[in-house]
Amino acid sequence: MIGILVVIAISWLLLYFIENKTLSVLGILPTPKRLKQFLIGFLITGILCVVVQYLEAHLKSSTWILNDNITSAIILKSLWWDFKSVFTEELIFRGALLYILIQKIGPSKGILISAIAFGVYHWFSYGVLGNVMAMILVFIGTGIMGYAWAWAFSKTKSMMLPFGLHLGWNVIYNTLFSKGPLGELILVSKGANELTDWASLLNFVSGLVLVPILVIIYIKYLVKKEP
Repeated sequence: MIGILVVIAISWLLLYFIENKTLSVLGILPTPKRLKQFLIGFLITGILCVVVQYLEAHLKSSTWILNDNITSAIILKSLWWDFKSVFTEELIFRGALLYILIQKIGPSKGILISAIAFGVYHWFSYGVLGNVMAMILVFIGTGIMGYAWAWAFSKTKSMMLPFGLHLGWNVIYNTLFSKGPLGELILVSKGANELTDWASLLNFVSGLVLVPILVIIYIKYLVKKEP
């Protein structure tokens, strides 16, 4: 929580001294319109994540079963971890810095720089630095997703839609399907087989390429640009 407060304080200082603005320009106040954007974003990526996980289960000939050891306290702890990590990343990559970039160099360049930074950041958070192929794949997947979320911020003038899109994926991926760093949570995989090269490629494309492309299509055609 201290980390979030520090990022918020730095964001305020940057906005105040560079743009003479307050945090309100980030659109973080939960108005009804923004809450709707958040919920829609959460549902979109949450549903897409479920589809991707069941595709992976089909490719691996595995099944998802309920974890007998799960408790409500463990779930709440995981949800809180998801919230903190996502909100921190949104403040950094779709917050004050992106707003300033858009004001200084325009939305196209600002969004692209944000996406590149987001992709590079995941080299470190995923621990793939030094593995060239993994770095390329991670950069493509997270970079495209970062582009989609930055574009969502630019069009809506608010962090709420990208926050919902980001949190929806992470909650389902980490807490529901136990894919995060907190270990086995609500559902656990049983009876998985090793993927073949082609099946592994299909699994990668569906999760880290197709999903962000679908999100980009949604943002392009169904998200109204705010004046």
